[in-house]
Amino acid sequence: MATSTSGTVAFLGIGLMGSRQAKRLLDAGHSLTVWNRSREKAEALSRFGARVVDTAPEAVSNADVVILMLENGRTVTDVLFTQGVVSALRPGAIVVDMSSIKPAEAQDHAKHLAERGVHHLDAPVSGGTLGAEQGTLAIMAGGESEVFDRVESILKIMGRPVHVGPHGAGQLAKLANQIIVGVTIGAVAEALLLAQRGGADPAKVREALRGGFAESRILELHGQRMVERDFATKGRSVTHLKDLDNALDAAERIALDALPYTSLTADLFRGLIDNAGDLDHSGLLVELERRNSASSPASRG
Repeated sequence: MATSTSGTVAFLGIGLMGSRQAKRLLDAGHSLTVWNRSREKAEALSRFGARVVDTAPEAVSNADVVILMLENGRTVTDVLFTQGVVSALRPGAIVVDMSSIKPAEAQDHAKHLAERGVHHLDAPVSGGTLGAEQGTLAIMAGGESEVFDRVESILKIMGRPVHVGPHGAGQLAKLANQIIVGVTIGAVAEALLLAQRGGADPAKVREALRGGFAESRILELHGQRMVERDFATKGRSVTHLKDLDNALDAAERIALDALPYTSLTADLFRGLIDNAGDLDHSGLLVELERRNSASSPASRG
């Protein structure tokens, strides 16, 4: 087994997730350099011991491990190759990309980094801001097993890492996660809408279903948000739609012709965003209500 890496860590991308993940690394005693396009977001970590810098290349210049938590594949490509990070990385460094991007993008990044003697893992996460704060994220890692072994102890500070296969496999696992989550959110929303329109109390229906075969974290957490109509953003619909579109792109690349649940759920999220904005993804209920407005009890008089 390869020896673990416990040296200097750079963290690029201090958003809702990254700020919490970086805080856990600082609390665990890691020497951490952080960068974010909006410096003020990164500055909040300085009081916990982080070194805040102005540019991404400066952040990674002496790092053994570089963690990325960025918005999408285009941004990852820009930070790595346009902003000069790849030139500032020293040979032997490990880039752990925890962003959610296309599997093909992750494979391309790994190839170009390897040409410069830099290791790469794609290691997207699931678990939201609460999981990031509590260190309980599901972490799905793709790449060489020896490289995974070297950073596993760092990843364990942020959650439960599992090596799932070669480069790009982590992103495929994340897309599988997002399909399951998105389709289940839609199913819960549809079921509660049916119950409510038929005269049942959706809160009581949710309570009755808990513990049976329909039980899930989605029914527990997102179902409660639907009952309370609390659609303040905890999981962005725009991000979920991006992941579903990436899943459809990945399916096309490997000649999977039909992912009907994924296609329908992506269409629902697109309608939600177009008509109600970037609500929490439990707000899929709002889009189902809109699509059924013509047949609502009120409209039938």
